Amino acid sequence: MTPLPSALLATVVEPLPEEAVDAAGQVASQAAAATGGDLNILQLILHASLPVQAVMLLLVFASIASWIIIFRKKRVLDRAEREADQFEERFWSGAELSKLYSGTTERHRDIAGLEAIFEAGFREFGRQRQRRGIDSKTQLEGAQRGMRVAASRELDGLEHNLEFLANVGSISPYIGLFGTVWGIMISFHGLANMKEATIATVAPGISEALVATAMGLFAAIPAVWAYNRFATKVERIGGRYDAFADEFSSILERQSQD
Repeated sequence: MTPLPSALLATVVEPLPEEAVDAAGQVASQAAAATGGDLNILQLILHASLPVQAVMLLLVFASIASWIIIFRKKRVLDRAEREADQFEERFWSGAELSKLYSGTTERHRDIAGLEAIFEAGFREFGRQRQRRGIDSKTQLEGAQRGMRVAASRELDGLEHNLEFLANVGSISPYIGLFGTVWGIMISFHGLANMKEATIATVAPGISEALVATAMGLFAAIPAVWAYNRFATKVERIGGRYDAFADEFSSILERQSQD
């Protein structure tokens, strides 16, 4: 029996074929790139196809417009709540209604919110009282009608551009998905002329396409969050307007009976 060390020394080690060496080198380089390479989003965007780039550009514009609306809408709603608090404090401080009304009209400034609702209701109430043969019920109905119109106009201003946020939040993921599907379709179509297809051949195109989906989510998530928050805030402010109109109607009803 030949000893084991002698058998190992007698074994002839044959070199690997060149194809195997090349394949091993490619695998090693791909693994090194996957572990140590940095993901360059800008390069993925620049190397994407024109339809995918158009989708990305559209999503960037939608995201920028959404953020502009978000900051402006927050400022508008915060001001509406602040003005409502200030006017309610003046209204319930015991001041005469005629003095409050003259204060809203004599300064020649734009009024909004509860102050505009009060001004519309009291103006219509005074106009109805100056007419002859008008009973108290008709006077009150005229004031309520004026307050409803003013409240509706104020709420329309607060809800302005909320529809755009809702559209961005609901449509952006589908626009990004369209760009991804288009990019993947182009990547696989390019494999038709290749004899050997590997994951390294398809991966760059798929990565470029997936950026469109990521950008769609990046545009949609803030828009959905802001729309839900602002819609709730507008609804809460609208409730304050309705409650004030009901309370002011009760005060006017007592005055009409005097």
